[in-house]
Amino acid sequence: MSPSPPKPLLLLPLLLLLLRTASTEAATLTANATLPPTPSPTSSPTPPTTRTPSPSIHSILDPKQLRALQSMDIPTAKDPCIQPSPHNATICDSSSPFRHLVSLHLSNCSSDLALSYTALKSLSTLQSLSFTNCPVTPTRFPLDLALSLRSFTCIHSLKHLTGVGLSHFVNLTDLTVSNVPVNTSGLYVVLGNMHKLRSVTISNANVTGYIPKHLLFNLTHIDFSGNGLKGRIPSSITLLENLESLNLSSNALTGGIPSNFGDLISLKNVSLGSNSLSGAIPDSISAIPDLAHVDLSSNQLNGTIPKFFAEMKNLRYLNLANNEFHGVLPFNLTFMKRLAVIKVGGNSNLCYNHTILSSKLKLGIAPCGKHGLPLSPPPAKDDSSGDGSESDSSDYDDGSDDSSSKKEGHHGPNKVVLGLAIGLSSIVFLIVFLILLSKRCG
Repeated sequence: MSPSPPKPLLLLPLLLLLLRTASTEAATLTANATLPPTPSPTSSPTPPTTRTPSPSIHSILDPKQLRALQSMDIPTAKDPCIQPSPHNATICDSSSPFRHLVSLHLSNCSSDLALSYTALKSLSTLQSLSFTNCPVTPTRFPLDLALSLRSFTCIHSLKHLTGVGLSHFVNLTDLTVSNVPVNTSGLYVVLGNMHKLRSVTISNANVTGYIPKHLLFNLTHIDFSGNGLKGRIPSSITLLENLESLNLSSNALTGGIPSNFGDLISLKNVSLGSNSLSGAIPDSISAIPDLAHVDLSSNQLNGTIPKFFAEMKNLRYLNLANNEFHGVLPFNLTFMKRLAVIKVGGNSNLCYNHTILSSKLKLGIAPCGKHGLPLSPPPAKDDSSGDGSESDSSDYDDGSDDSSSKKEGHHGPNKVVLGLAIGLSSIVFLIVFLILLSKRCG
């Protein structure tokens, strides 16, 4: 049996382990002494400081643009980037050392406001420029500003514009010009080079000519209402599969609605009223799934009213008034109640089935006879208005005959009572006369 190692040798590894542990704890304490105290779990932690790209408190609007705003009578006592005027909204970027305007909306301007070329040139960083009720004298827009803009709005402002001037805004995605005369030979002059356009409104602007045959496929909104546009609606307009709103009302358009109008599968609102359109309503319209607003009033459209309107689940507004439609109105009461507005008056050869629809709906058309033709309404009695409005449909009330018979029955008893009164008076007079006569003779 080998001899056991001496006890001092057995204690040596244990001593080395204790020394190593003590040195580690000392290093940890030294390191912690140099760190700030850690907050206790019960205290609310201080949020970490985050660096954002926003400007510092010392970053203000570019002095040139500040002077431009002052020339437009926009208050600048306070930084327009921080506290914009309520009527003249301003939005700035976050550049440094000076911020720059990216959006400016001028509204309700003074008529003597001077809109200078120099001021506009200093605002070439704008991406959105809007005028509302600013009848100021127009000026030429600097090319740098024209190229920078993505949105331009002019409503009841600037007194007049030119098509050539607007055509320089080639990077626009949104163009709105309303109630401002535009001096141009046609819409194509304005829109021909705007390849990024998504929404266009040029309404009540005295624009004449034709609707361009080549419009951008990505347009979602078109409003050319209230102008003097003539000719037919080009069939190429049906290629705009992203179009959601189309307003061509109050022009001088002729011809029929394109037969493939239903290819506008994204359409929600269509207004073609107050033109000289003719022909029937195309059946292809039934393929437009989300159509909610249809105004075809005040044209020369003819034929029968299609039944498919009643199958359009999203339809809420239907105006077919003042056309040349004929036949029986193909709608039931359930469909009529679902609509917010329905107008079919002013179609002299159109009638409704009085067994399905009540005259109390006041549709402005007559009920149908046995052969599906309109019945002539009864002559008006003591009607001094004679305006032929939709309220005349109350003449079709089923209870009108009963009321007239009651009136006649009321007149009959009055005559009988009067006759009896006269007879009794005569008898009484005769008796009194005979009594007086007998007394005198006696």
